[in-house]
Amino acid sequence: MFQCIGYAATDAEARLAPFTFERRDPGPNDVEIEILFCGVCHSDLHQVRNEWQNTLYPCVPGHEIVGRVTRVGSAVTTFKAGDLAGVGCMVDSCRECDSCREGLEQYCVPGFTLTYNSPDKAGAGHTFGGYSSHVVVDRHFVLRIPDNLDLAAAAPLLCAGITTYSPLRHWKVGPGQKVGIAGLGGLGHMGVKLAHAMGARVVVLTTSASKEADARRLGADEILVMRNPEAVAKHAESFDFILDTIAAEHDINVYLGLLRRDATLVQVGAPEKPLALNVFSLLLRRRNFAGSIIGGIAETQEMLDFCGAHGITADIEMIRMDEIEAAYQRMAKSDVKYRFVIDMATLQRPT
Repeated sequence: MFQCIGYAATDAEARLAPFTFERRDPGPNDVEIEILFCGVCHSDLHQVRNEWQNTLYPCVPGHEIVGRVTRVGSAVTTFKAGDLAGVGCMVDSCRECDSCREGLEQYCVPGFTLTYNSPDKAGAGHTFGGYSSHVVVDRHFVLRIPDNLDLAAAAPLLCAGITTYSPLRHWKVGPGQKVGIAGLGGLGHMGVKLAHAMGARVVVLTTSASKEADARRLGADEILVMRNPEAVAKHAESFDFILDTIAAEHDINVYLGLLRRDATLVQVGAPEKPLALNVFSLLLRRRNFAGSIIGGIAETQEMLDFCGAHGITADIEMIRMDEIEAAYQRMAKSDVKYRFVIDMATLQRPT
């Protein structure tokens, strides 16, 4: 075991504060990474505040991890000390169910092990995430970061990037298709960049006309202001695919009405309240309403390589570790373009 430092919450009311804990030394199949940057996901805030009623304390958040390999186990041949590496939302799975055998560990039937806030199968207690100095992860769940990408801006690819890439790839988005990206936040801005790079005609579906300039800068061909009934009517039944990244309450039936016959809307945003679906939105045009969550390890590596080939990273705002509570307050108000990333060099040892 070796000592790590990080930031943790001790209960739902506590502010994140310096925290010292121990991680296991690398076993034969493990990779140890010195964390250089960690992205801040909205789910970090949900977990720290126990808004999903499942948080294990002390809670060290963070699942958008990039850094440099410091040690590897004796059986590891794919990484060596000095390599750039990343870790996303999961660090283990059963590896035996049909989903795991098909490379879809995110749909592991018994359930995958979260990077933080999961029982730790590799040791006692529960997993601690990337708001920390180091992480030790089984080699199967460690990803290679393309050398040409800005390392800090690549961190959100490990969650926001793969969450949007996976459905775009699964439903074969490409040239000649009209694709809607609903919402222009941390997920949506990645959806725009990726769909554009895949050759689709991209339309941002938003409630704010003021987002047009930014949407076009990110790669959108057009925006559709959903509060304008006339504009919505002009786009009715014209989309081949819609990726819905909206985490707030919204009328999903209006968005479904934009789909062509046999087209698909995939939900990746997670609204707090259930969406009220009118089944006739589906029945009358044989439309598909689907969901998706992150991606398997092989697909995540494919996404990183795709981003490397196309020069795609997230739009980020860098923060110090001790600025995390202020970042959470801003994130709760959607006051970030488009992802906070922590410079882990600012992590201070507890006094």
